[in-house]
Amino acid sequence: MAELVLDSHRPPPCPHAKEDGSTASLLTAGVDEAGRGPLAGPLAVAAVILDPARPIRGLDDSKKLSEARRETLFPLILERALAYCIVLVEPEEIDSLNIFHATMTGMRRAVAGLAPAAQHALIDGNKLPPDLPCPARAIVGGDALEPAISAASILAKVTRDRLMVQLDALHPGYGFALHKGYPTPAHLSSLQRLGPCPLHRRSFAPVRLLLDQASLF
Repeated sequence: MAELVLDSHRPPPCPHAKEDGSTASLLTAGVDEAGRGPLAGPLAVAAVILDPARPIRGLDDSKKLSEARRETLFPLILERALAYCIVLVEPEEIDSLNIFHATMTGMRRAVAGLAPAAQHALIDGNKLPPDLPCPARAIVGGDALEPAISAASILAKVTRDRLMVQLDALHPGYGFALHKGYPTPAHLSSLQRLGPCPLHRRSFAPVRLLLDQASLF
């Protein structure tokens, strides 16, 4: 399955567009992902253009925030952002591209899905996706430094976590609602007991090893 554009927000053009060429006056998107490490489920990528006239207090790296705080900030970001786009890259495409290229692809799609379009992008990490529709800068630890990246981090993580809770009901026994697909001891135990389900990433070592073992018999 190809990537799914889960949600996007497209208000009319705003008054904060570039006038003098400086990045301060550009429509700047923050971009981040959630779900690179799990053995199962999609990768979620979000791009967000914040509105300087409607600041959101308490933004930070989603991993540093409690689940309750993330859930509180999520609707505020959706309401106050000038634009946002949330993209899911499904396990089949992750396996086809590898997780790094899937991440780069998801980031490019999320930025391209913004309307009004971003004029500059701040990417969490040390690599820039190729073929972005605007100039960009990579920032290591950007989700704790740049509010727009923090907002993208929160949108991506809350979206993915909610989805994994829903998918737990479709694939019972693995505990997706608890560990969200990450390789916890409980997940690895259930994977050994039940074998991979359609949500599992076949290219990730623990899953691939089980499949290779099964092919021997």
